[in-house]
Amino acid sequence: MILVDTSVWVEAFRRAKSDKAIHLRELLDADQVALVAPVRVEILSGASAAELPRLRRVLSALPLHLPTLETWDRIDEWVERSARAGQRFGVADLLIAALAAQHDLAVWSLDVDFERMAKLDFIRLHEA
Repeated sequence: MILVDTSVWVEAFRRAKSDKAIHLRELLDADQVALVAPVRVEILSGASAAELPRLRRVLSALPLHLPTLETWDRIDEWVERSARAGQRFGVADLLIAALAAQHDLAVWSLDVDFERMAKLDFIRLHEA
């Protein structure tokens, strides 16, 4: 399964005929996309009032993963490991990555912070 980050969703919404949009549709058709709570909130919060009902319906068809105590413990550990490696990450990205790792999801993102997390062996990346 693939955790599709907000950056990819936004790119697909803006450029429906792009390679990324086509690949996202292929993954959706193959039931290979998982959603995590922070990405769901980011997508919905960026939508217009008119788009919200349709987006909620679309997103409700995807498996949704929510944070647990295990998620937050993993983030605490990663913050320490990141600091020792001279790296810093935002809370939302750490939460998204921790949920991906917890549920064995590869991350597809256009955000280079996830590449840095992969180099620290926090997550696996999906190569589109």
